[in-house]
Amino acid sequence: MRIKCWGSRGSIPVCGAEYLKYGGDTTCMEIQTESGATIIVDAGTGIRRLGNHLMKENILKYHFIFTHAHWDHLMGFPFFKPLYAKDAALHMHRCPFQKTFVETMLSKVMTPPNFPIRYADVRAKIEYEQACPTRFDIGSVTVIPIPISHPNSGSGYKFIENGKQFVFLTDNELGYVHSDGLPFEAYRDFCEGADLLIHDAEYTPEEYRTTIEWGHSVYTDVLKLAVQAGVKQLGLFHLNQERTDPQMDVLVADCNQGLREQGSSVNCFAVAKDMVFEI
Repeated sequence: MRIKCWGSRGSIPVCGAEYLKYGGDTTCMEIQTESGATIIVDAGTGIRRLGNHLMKENILKYHFIFTHAHWDHLMGFPFFKPLYAKDAALHMHRCPFQKTFVETMLSKVMTPPNFPIRYADVRAKIEYEQACPTRFDIGSVTVIPIPISHPNSGSGYKFIENGKQFVFLTDNELGYVHSDGLPFEAYRDFCEGADLLIHDAEYTPEEYRTTIEWGHSVYTDVLKLAVQAGVKQLGLFHLNQERTDPQMDVLVADCNQGLREQGSSVNCFAVAKDMVFEI
């Protein structure tokens, strides 16, 4: 399983010299399976660059999964170049919502006056699954959803291939249980033994005092989760829009110091644009 990050920023895209290392695009992850399937998770602004890459490589078939319907995870969808290619095929999985919510969600993004090109005018072939089951396969990868603790709900995912596990839990608040969310222990059990955990870690403890219930985690809670779950690698995600590269470096150093003090061997880092993982 090959995983690439095309955007790890939270809430809104940012740019400038102080954001070059970790990048400014919002959430978009690409997974390439051993069976040749392309899985795209979320359509933040990072999907623009991903679409350009896929067209250049003549990869025209994709499986889409969404974590939730907030704007920063959808705003790049109209700029995904394969949408306008008649040979492209998009297979939309109805996660995290049932029935026709995915169609409605995406069509609203492209409904005037939000965007000049209508959803009905895209040239790519788009198909929708009839449901979001508790476990399903995409090529050689098994996908297991879990409800996230976040306003308006959504899903995180575990991707399993050849016994290796990648867990993706963005926009998940470990310090507060939202409606449809789960307690800390449930996420710990879900992440147990993961080869790679990428988890929302937007806030410092000081920031969290005024942002509790906003749907994002304080990084110290994420460290606790990783240690208790015994994960091998921890990627900090949904980077705060105000967090510059030097500030992010300080936060990562603090994370690793805390892990060493606990005697943990977890490898902790902040997920940056274009970062690639092979598990």
